[in-house]
Amino acid sequence: MCGIAGIIDPKIEDKGVAMREMVSRIFHRGPDEDGFFVDENVALGMRRLSIIDLSTGKQPITSSSEKLLIFFNGEIYNYKELHEELVAQGCVFKTHTDTEVILHMFELHGEKMLTRLRGMFAFCIYNIETKTIFFARDFFGIKPLYYLKDASPDTADGQGKILAFSSEIKSFLSFPGFKSDVNDNAVYNYLQFQYNPLDETFFKNVYKLPPGHYMRINVENGDVEIKKYWEFDFSPRPGLGEKETAQEIYNVIQDSVAHHMIADVPVGSFLSGGVDSSIIATTMQKVRGDKKIKTFTVGFDTLTEGKESKETSDFLDTDHTEIKIGPDEYFSVLPKAVWHFDEPVADPSAIGLYFVAREAHKHVTVVLSGEGADELFGGYNIYLAPFAYQKISWLPKIILGIILKITFEFWGKNFIRRAYYKLSDWYIGNASVFKNDERDLLWKGDRQESFSLFSLYEHAKNLNDSEKMQYIDIHTWLIGDILAKADKMTMANSLELRVPFLDTEVAKLAATLPQEFKWRGGVTKYLLREAFKDIIPESTRNRKKLGFPTPVRDWLTADRQDVYDIILKNQYILSHMNIDYIQKLITDHFQKRADNSRKIYLLLMLALWYNVFIGNNFKF
Repeated sequence: MCGIAGIIDPKIEDKGVAMREMVSRIFHRGPDEDGFFVDENVALGMRRLSIIDLSTGKQPITSSSEKLLIFFNGEIYNYKELHEELVAQGCVFKTHTDTEVILHMFELHGEKMLTRLRGMFAFCIYNIETKTIFFARDFFGIKPLYYLKDASPDTADGQGKILAFSSEIKSFLSFPGFKSDVNDNAVYNYLQFQYNPLDETFFKNVYKLPPGHYMRINVENGDVEIKKYWEFDFSPRPGLGEKETAQEIYNVIQDSVAHHMIADVPVGSFLSGGVDSSIIATTMQKVRGDKKIKTFTVGFDTLTEGKESKETSDFLDTDHTEIKIGPDEYFSVLPKAVWHFDEPVADPSAIGLYFVAREAHKHVTVVLSGEGADELFGGYNIYLAPFAYQKISWLPKIILGIILKITFEFWGKNFIRRAYYKLSDWYIGNASVFKNDERDLLWKGDRQESFSLFSLYEHAKNLNDSEKMQYIDIHTWLIGDILAKADKMTMANSLELRVPFLDTEVAKLAATLPQEFKWRGGVTKYLLREAFKDIIPESTRNRKKLGFPTPVRDWLTADRQDVYDIILKNQYILSHMNIDYIQKLITDHFQKRADNSRKIYLLLMLALWYNVFIGNNFKF
């Protein structure tokens, strides 16, 4: 696991010096060693967290012809199988790394080799002769990759030349002439989604390479090609046998976990006490045999998370570590977490992930975790909603419309509202903080454009509503929230996180499951639970989703004026938002007239981001 960065503008003077400063800002992603390459056209570099082939895996790695070189962030779990195939084809290896496997695959097959890779990755391959550079990001977006465009006045909007790239945006703070200007459009959409759903970022002229895409740049003339090479689709197969499919699920996940455990360093697991992490931990224990695996969880002072994870760890007989966090420690670490996030993500559980990663780093270098199971196997409770709405489908639409015209809110009105409207009218993903009308009350800046899910809904039009929700989440929420916090909060602590449920072989099988294998009798992830019913505790198997829940609602009391002042005195919020509306949200919350904790937390993370990156308060 690494962090990569580089300058690809031949006009930049002292490229090597600037690039080294860019790389130094992501030291936490790879504290073990660095590597660099500089010529008259590019300056490329990386920080390495050594996981595989500790002795000879230094980057960059060059091809035997010295024509190509690679900088790589990620892990390829089927690299041993691919290595054997390449040797049989006559390839000669200088190392035992998965990095060199990618390079040889690219030499032989070009971009067509991407779908042969089984893993998480963001890498660049530079062709020294043709002066072209090739980038690729993995299938689901587990690993990030950002790029910086030219903002010169003579470039058309959005058409600027690409100047630099990095695993984290903060590297660009060291790029010559970079200016930290706020992208209001990203902020505007963040208010609704609790993360930024756009390809453009919170920083003007900084973009993300989307998951499942590659990019090729001609360094000399600036030509850019960006193409999609893979996309996840649901294709349910009717007639599958339940028992046989459950066994397939068990087998493919066991195989994925075994591949994800390949490392030359200690490997452990996060353990929340829920079904997903329990499946990972128990499968790891079976792979490991008699040697106990190390498991880790975080608890908070008013929640019972530790009790549930302890129950599971006792059953599995793991070497378990639990930490407890209180509100003062939680709020004090937020500026540092925001710095590592690059863009605000208003998911309170992300900070729990930061703390448990910090603890795990003391014991292991790699952890496995359960991200992706809910999206692929149908684990969120909201996916059951369309089945519930069918219970009132017999009521004429006109009757439901009359009920909704009642001016006051009442219990069940939101249920009726969602049953009345089309899914695409209200479902934007697993999180929705400020609704459209609320955002209009809050925002007083220039009018911005809302992120549209039209193309995603159009692509998923033949799926049932629950599967449409899965599809939307896989292409938005999973990337912008779940995987963003997984990568940034663990790499902040120089810890590699691996996600066996997001293995391509697991995804292939999950895509074929009919709805009755995902949801049955009010149970989510039905067949996934059934597949592991004999090897995880029954109480765990039947437990609803846990994650790392955080009691922010209870912590935001009247005496947290220190937190509220960060919001109410923030320059960006004062200039772009209705401060009276925000003050009312805060007052109504601590006086318990409404639960506005998510809205307050979202504004807090925005204010901290502005203070850290725009106010240059990033000395940690």
